[in-house]
Amino acid sequence: MSGTNFPRRPLRSAAALLSGFFTVVVLSLGADIALRAVGIFPQLGQPMAPTLFLPATVYRTVFGVAGSYITARLAPHRPMQHALAGGVVGLVLSIAGAVATWNRGPDFGPHWYPLALVALAMPTAWVGGKLNAITQAPNAPILRAEKF
Repeated sequence: MSGTNFPRRPLRSAAALLSGFFTVVVLSLGADIALRAVGIFPQLGQPMAPTLFLPATVYRTVFGVAGSYITARLAPHRPMQHALAGGVVGLVLSIAGAVATWNRGPDFGPHWYPLALVALAMPTAWVGGKLNAITQAPNAPILRAEKF
């Protein structure tokens, strides 16, 4: 620890986490709706081809980075810790989603998809937090060890 005491601002911390979470949800739902509207994804109720889960994984990962960046940017202190806390929320939700949809049939996609979301939750959060650190201190080394 650096010895610096930060004032407790639990409401601002919660707002930062919620802002990042809502960013991911809104962007993901928006992309899903847009891809359905243009005919790339099938309409609701229709199963997706397994190959379509790869682009869904990619854009959800990018949106996860964006949400973690926003969480870190809005954090009242310790931005990387806030970004990683958001990653833990994403990890828990991804695990719950994997458990809830496992062996529920082809409508829920291939097994690798929920596993990929679980595996990418924390690295995505770290990248978003790191991008925030880079934008706040442009000359800082990218792989510097973080102090929480």
